[in-house]
Amino acid sequence: MRKKEIWRRGVIAAILVVITMLLSYENVMDTWDAGVSDSINQDGGNVSRNIYIIGIDDKTLQEYGRISAWGRELSGQLVEKLNENPEARPAVIGFDVIYSESSDEEGDQYFANACREAGNVVAACSFAFKEQPETDESGSVSYNPLYTDYVILPYEELQENVNIGFANTTVDRDGYVRQAMFEMNQDGETVYSLAFQIYKQYQEAMGLEVEEPDTYGKENLFYFSYAGVPESYTMISMADVMDGKVDTRIFKDSIVLVGAYAVGMQDSFYPAITHNSSMYGVEIHANIIQAFMEGETKLPVNKWLYAILTGLLCGAFFLLTDKGKILWSTAALVVLLAGNVVLVKVLYGLGYIAPVILLPLALVLIYFVQLIRGYLSEYMRRKRVVDAFKQYVAPQVVDKISKDKGFELVLGGENRHVAVLFVDIRGFTTMSESMEPEQVVEILNEYLSLTTKSIFDNEGTLDKFVGDATMAVFNAPFPLEDYIFKAVCAAWDMKQGAAVIEEKCLQRYGKSVAFGIGVNCGNAVVGNIGCDFRMDYTAIGDTVNTAARLESNAKRGQILISADVYEVVKDRVEVTPIGEIPLKGKSQNVFVYQLDGVKKETEK
Repeated sequence: MRKKEIWRRGVIAAILVVITMLLSYENVMDTWDAGVSDSINQDGGNVSRNIYIIGIDDKTLQEYGRISAWGRELSGQLVEKLNENPEARPAVIGFDVIYSESSDEEGDQYFANACREAGNVVAACSFAFKEQPETDESGSVSYNPLYTDYVILPYEELQENVNIGFANTTVDRDGYVRQAMFEMNQDGETVYSLAFQIYKQYQEAMGLEVEEPDTYGKENLFYFSYAGVPESYTMISMADVMDGKVDTRIFKDSIVLVGAYAVGMQDSFYPAITHNSSMYGVEIHANIIQAFMEGETKLPVNKWLYAILTGLLCGAFFLLTDKGKILWSTAALVVLLAGNVVLVKVLYGLGYIAPVILLPLALVLIYFVQLIRGYLSEYMRRKRVVDAFKQYVAPQVVDKISKDKGFELVLGGENRHVAVLFVDIRGFTTMSESMEPEQVVEILNEYLSLTTKSIFDNEGTLDKFVGDATMAVFNAPFPLEDYIFKAVCAAWDMKQGAAVIEEKCLQRYGKSVAFGIGVNCGNAVVGNIGCDFRMDYTAIGDTVNTAARLESNAKRGQILISADVYEVVKDRVEVTPIGEIPLKGKSQNVFVYQLDGVKKETEK
């Protein structure tokens, strides 16, 4: 398969991985991702000093009893006390308490009148939802998770004298609050969330512009940034306010939220900004209000655009790591992972919530796939090279090849100085005509075993068998120390071993076997000759031809070496000069020597 095709498929695979992961993201990874996103993005800031919380805390409950037993006069008195100074009254008073049922007529009316006189009160309602099947115009059935089962509203007298917002808290599947609903439609009328209604009323009171947040989905949801951790906002006990221990002028032109601030009232949730401590519902409303004031509402990034961009980035990473070294691939992975964090924070600052762990997971997956693929590719490369050479290269050479990461089994060759050895059985054709085929094979196998062992023992490369002839190359495919002398030693080992084979043949078959051997050295072209599906590692050139001619001129049991070989090994061999002899294919005669002995003890 061509490299471009491999790359194309790899890039497509990377993109498909990302898209597949994204499709399962909302169901599998969103809760994990949300937690990581919280730790990166929800770092808080400075809570607004224009937002106060009057808490219905333990002190208040101890002084006034359970809230369900209170008369509405107490809430009315709180409104009056906060508004008693016309020059220093709050811009908005928001009750995160649902006054849903009438208690006593006098108290209810008192509270309603106080709110009417103040004109700055927002009260809470609550929607009760259930999943309801709905049929559209085409007849398709879908389930609406926000079908309003019923609404808990303030009692009628209070409704007429306050603005109303729903106080429902949106809890994500992992149990944390990081987004909220903006508005709901009730009987054709828009009902804002309690936080937005308070924000809207505050902005209008202060003569500021009201900006509605962008939302997504049927639920009209948005994400928001927390301004502070639990108990960051200034909280004043309602009991202290009612007892006159607080100068109400501090609330001038501010937002005052009244709500539960005691554990027993069971109005606490786990905020996204801190996963190990809860936050009272009234504090969450305060954070949402401040997010409206500071424009810190967020939307999820378009998932398909993100998937495409992430897929392209993963495809680029695939190409980068396809042939890259582990060090560079690891460095690229670290840079991209760090860049992902920066990107997430930048997008968050621009008002978008982006997946945090999707890209890292995809990158890490690609990294390990490439790592494994690289190891497998290297393993297969080595196996291919070893399989190709193990039939004709000495084991130690094969081992060296398998460990050389730079060695490639490709067509073509290189010009290299080598020693070449040819050996042939003298009279083999005549002998084979008078013997049984099985006997011929047995003799031939013993002969080939001897020549192969002699070559391998001296670290040579078994180039080929040609009938009863054997060709060997020394100093290829890898450099070999003292290779010319080792070629001579291999020839001498063959001569010594031939005596044993000859004795066996005489005893078994009454036939004698002898070798003729030629050794030459010089430059030759060595490499893989052939085609993609059938290659043969060999050496070609005049050096090889001369070695073959020396072998053909050698008599039974004779080893002929060229003058070039002799000049290198003359101090370690015993020879008999033969003189110049004509060689077929050579225009000039070649001076040759007969090898009579080898001094292996002086071998380097």
